[in-house]
Amino acid sequence: MKLYDYWRSSASYRARIGLSLKELPFEHICVHLVKDGGQQHQPEYRAKNPQGFVPCLELDDGHIITQSMAILEYLDETYPDTPFLPKTPRERAHVRSLANMISADIHPLNNTRVIKYLTVELELDDQAKTAWYQHWITEGFNALEQRLGDDPFCYGTSPTLADICLVPQVYNAERFKVDLSPYPKIARVNENCLKLDAFKLTSPANHPDAE
Repeated sequence: MKLYDYWRSSASYRARIGLSLKELPFEHICVHLVKDGGQQHQPEYRAKNPQGFVPCLELDDGHIITQSMAILEYLDETYPDTPFLPKTPRERAHVRSLANMISADIHPLNNTRVIKYLTVELELDDQAKTAWYQHWITEGFNALEQRLGDDPFCYGTSPTLADICLVPQVYNAERFKVDLSPYPKIARVNENCLKLDAFKLTSPANHPDAE
């Protein structure tokens, strides 16, 4: 399989974690979101993903899957060992709810194209941009912290879809200097995840294209 990704993209980080938890080999293909005016805009990549987003997973037969959550669901259904979701419908709904709090409510407000629009089109300075970023992570983490229990991971004793979404978002929060001291549960889960190679070795810092 080929994973078209960008080293700092949190959605790409999710896909890398998922592939690694399943112990599936894959080839990195860098789609640099900044160089050359943004390689995601080039016709060759747009032919694979008309949205121009990363990640994009190309299967061995050439089939393309876009959107990180769809990629993760596909991996979980196709390779059921090391499941990303618990057994019962109620538990699965709970984990999906936690995952969507991050992937649908926090991340979209802080992704690259939104930040670029704020700085280029609306001409916000770095201070205002950082304030925007910190505000939406804080809003999301305030709610997420209340939803977490005392388990070592977001739910249960092994990583789930929620943990796969959480760790990249914590990475972003740290990058933008969000105060994480009010979130001891989030910090605990993040620490436990980063003890696992699937999370640690696929981090942006360890990406082969990291700058």
